[in-house]
Amino acid sequence: MSHLPHLVGMIHLEALPGAPLATSTIAEVRTRAVAEAEILVDIGFPALLVENFGDVPFFTDRVPASTVAAMTSIVDEVVAATGVPIGVNVLRNDALAALGIAGATGARFIRVNVLTGVMYTDQGAITGKAAEVARERAATYPDVEIWADVLVKHATPPPGTDVRQAAEDVVHRGLADAVIVSGSGTGAEVDVHEASLVRSAVPGTRVVVGSGAAAANLGRLMEVVDSVIVGSAVREHGQAGNTIDEPAAKEFVAAARDHGLL
Repeated sequence: MSHLPHLVGMIHLEALPGAPLATSTIAEVRTRAVAEAEILVDIGFPALLVENFGDVPFFTDRVPASTVAAMTSIVDEVVAATGVPIGVNVLRNDALAALGIAGATGARFIRVNVLTGVMYTDQGAITGKAAEVARERAATYPDVEIWADVLVKHATPPPGTDVRQAAEDVVHRGLADAVIVSGSGTGAEVDVHEASLVRSAVPGTRVVVGSGAAAANLGRLMEVVDSVIVGSAVREHGQAGNTIDEPAAKEFVAAARDHGLL
């Protein structure tokens, strides 16, 4: 079971230099990321997750060296500015880059969209690389936790995929420290029944909500999960990538406290 905090706020990075939609310098992206991180921590978030949300369209797995360098510089400053546990997600599925960034900056965990199995996405088929990731972690940064999605959002599993078996595989064969369940896409609510199946398949492993959490549905979600990653619900107009909606973020933290996440 992971020992990290049970509530994680998202830092959605603007498009990084080299991405098609990039309009800001790396210094500007970094300044915004640090400012948002400080706001969320001041409001009460005990951990944060940084991802290259603006870098659409995403690479299937390995990202360019410029992306790794940019994210390393940003995560390093977020770690230093906040003092809370930080996670790294390199979209769409560059777990080895995320692991390297985390190890170099002192970040505590990574999110891996596809650690085991295959998922069909807008990037094409993504195949998990658990063997490479587990060995690299063991050899270099053994204290960095791996939080892995089960049937990740914005993706379709192969026909006949069983969610319970997928959860068992990602933990027992992929060696994930925590599993993430999400809705169909960014901001989409989790299917509580599906989450309960994951919960029953991997008792003793932390189950994390990876999309769609809001102050209003937190009580229902906490009946079947342990932890929550929240992004859209604490942004202006409930839209990922928008600026932080501080009243909404405060409301979410209050709800999280009421439901034992803090």
